[in-house]
Amino acid sequence: MTLEQLVIGLIRVGGSLPVLRWALVGALIAIFIDFSDLFWQGWLDLGGLGDYQSFDKWLDLVYMFTFLAVAIRWEGPARNVAIALFMYRMVGIVVFVYVDSRTALLVFPNVFEFWFVGMAALRHWWPQIELTHRRVAILLLIATGLKIVQEWSLHSEQFFDQWVATDLVEDLWNWLGNG
Repeated sequence: MTLEQLVIGLIRVGGSLPVLRWALVGALIAIFIDFSDLFWQGWLDLGGLGDYQSFDKWLDLVYMFTFLAVAIRWEGPARNVAIALFMYRMVGIVVFVYVDSRTALLVFPNVFEFWFVGMAALRHWWPQIELTHRRVAILLLIATGLKIVQEWSLHSEQFFDQWVATDLVEDLWNWLGNG
């Protein structure tokens, strides 16, 4: 393990913990910290990350288990769907590690993440709303559609692989200043 992996790993673990206190805000922090790897890779020069995709998937488990720890305390469909989606993603991660192909991540998208954020938002802003079968189906379709688009851009098109995040911010800043 390189020092860079250790530093980024500690950042990711620390970024996962707020969800245990604040479900919605904590989830958003964890997801933001997950994406911060793109910046840390550009700023740190402490030995590299090696196989980034595997490293990232192992660290994803930290925030996913904190999400699960919160979701298990929920009741009804919010809890049951969260557990099923978590298990589905775990199968996907095992398949990804075994076949070493990003395609596995498209076949097993992390809908659990989007479901959790949606349920945390629902519980925060609209706790009185009942999750009927129809509402669950609609929310699942929305979460799945959004997550497939994200997974496709990350793992099929590898849209962000071509950039170092600091270069992206600099290019965006320059474009806004000249636009």
